[in-house]
Amino acid sequence: MLKWSVILLVIALIAGIFGFFNVVAAAVGIAKVLFYIFLVLFIVSLFMGRRGRSM
Repeated sequence: MLKWSVILLVIALIAGIFGFFNVVAAAVGIAKVLFYIFLVLFIVSLFMGRRGRSM
């Protein structure tokens, strides 16, 4: 998922250079959503991993 965020960020930067503002907005929006989903899943996996070791 993080890979897709980085890919969409690169697409947004390239589109920004060429002036495709609609493409930039869409790619940045999708990249933000994927980044936050990845961040939440990472935090959940940290807590679940710690809980599993203490048992």
